[in-house]
Amino acid sequence: MRFRSKPDLDAVRAPRTIARPMILAALAGFASILSFEPYGWWPVQLLVLGWLFYQVGMDTSVKRSAWIGWAFGFGWCVAGMHWLYIAMNTYGAMPAPIAALAIVLLGAYMGIYGAFATGMASWLRKRWSLPVKSFLLVALPIGWGIGEWLRGWVFTGFPWANAGYAHNDAPLAGYAAIVGVYGVSILAALCAACLALLTQRARLQALAILAVVMAGGAALGTIEWTTPHGKPMTVRLLQGNIPQDQKFDTAYISSTLKLYQDMITQAPADLVATPETAIVMFPQQLPQGYLGSIASFSARTGSSVIFGIPFSDGKGYSNSVGGVSPQGETYRYDKHHLVPFGEFVPTGFRWFVNFMSIPLGDFTRGAAVQPAFAVKDQLVLPNVCYEDAFGEEIADQLRGAANPATVLLNVSNLAWYGESVAIPQHLQISQMRTLETGRPMLRSTNNGATAIVDARGKVTHSLPFFTRGTLAGTVQGMTGFTPYVRFGNYLFLALSALAIAAIWWLARSRRG
Repeated sequence: MRFRSKPDLDAVRAPRTIARPMILAALAGFASILSFEPYGWWPVQLLVLGWLFYQVGMDTSVKRSAWIGWAFGFGWCVAGMHWLYIAMNTYGAMPAPIAALAIVLLGAYMGIYGAFATGMASWLRKRWSLPVKSFLLVALPIGWGIGEWLRGWVFTGFPWANAGYAHNDAPLAGYAAIVGVYGVSILAALCAACLALLTQRARLQALAILAVVMAGGAALGTIEWTTPHGKPMTVRLLQGNIPQDQKFDTAYISSTLKLYQDMITQAPADLVATPETAIVMFPQQLPQGYLGSIASFSARTGSSVIFGIPFSDGKGYSNSVGGVSPQGETYRYDKHHLVPFGEFVPTGFRWFVNFMSIPLGDFTRGAAVQPAFAVKDQLVLPNVCYEDAFGEEIADQLRGAANPATVLLNVSNLAWYGESVAIPQHLQISQMRTLETGRPMLRSTNNGATAIVDARGKVTHSLPFFTRGTLAGTVQGMTGFTPYVRFGNYLFLALSALAIAAIWWLARSRRG
């Protein structure tokens, strides 16, 4: 079937029901999970997005297009974020029906951004009388990318399963250093639009655009945006694999503290790092001499140590990273981007949190820009758990620092989500941050994915998930700024605005 010309499109009779296309759209969105890890079949994403764009292109109703986009976004997000059910039900003791309903409601909310993408593009087509090519190749891809960008910051944002993350090991990865993950999302949507356009007479143009975009990404992937800084440093990244139902249980705290004390002091390295809240007690609550033994190990072996620990100043408390250097200098990083319902309770949602029995708290938010931790001639900048899902904030940290970091470090605890896709998806997120910043990322996690990711987004060392062990390796710090670090998301937003202005001008000229 082919798209009709504008007069013919206006004459297309709408189907009597929207139920069937919405069900198909939800199933297509759900299938997008195959494009992310642990599957990694990124072409699936282009196919399902291409299907969505074709369906929207064949419909002249803005309202119907928005509903189809909502259903697609609903399926996409339920598939990509279903693991939240495990945290609420298995570890939060929330009744299964309520936890399942919460996932459905989350998907319903996330679907709004899919509705925005297709609804906005369809509104522009109708308002400006856009030709099919402008609608498919510009309006829909930009609508999709802007929708994902909005999803990444509205109500503190939840950018998990962003389309761009599926392309870390694909030709489009080369664009990440310039336009970031949201720009990669737009380019993925553009490639999907080319697939939809293959059903039209412009199929040769569609193939040419698809080839140029893919080849451009492959070529950009060969550029070295940053340069090595100093000497490679040795690292030991710890993975304690503490079961989540034991982590905050007072019966197991002593054994956990002893486990990490032994793992830290087992062998020297330039940097030894533990997972998020590996030490679950405030410093003043720890056994006498506990932190002192770590400081003594650091001074004796020349090892810098970073450990996940909460801090309290008497008025509030923070999810933090502490550190000690061989010279006796101490370090502290406080998590800045807090998790709704996990680290703070959104206004009006205390009733929802009361359904769960997990250690929640209203943490104090750290500063937006915090100094890095000096390890020999490298500067290591921590981020805690899903903070690395916010690339613009890491770029802000690098751009705003007096001495920008040369190495990134993520400390996480994903045991909340069981043996789900959350762990490999989180590793993908870290890989994207390395592509955007041109810096390596170290990951020290409770049960996975503990890994070393180089500055080109490649995992060079990793531990098996759900095992206890230590990952030893070396990492080369990098210096310099990629275009994305320099301009953040402003570059992809500016280019999107120019593209929208261009199709408006062309449509106006065409009418004239």
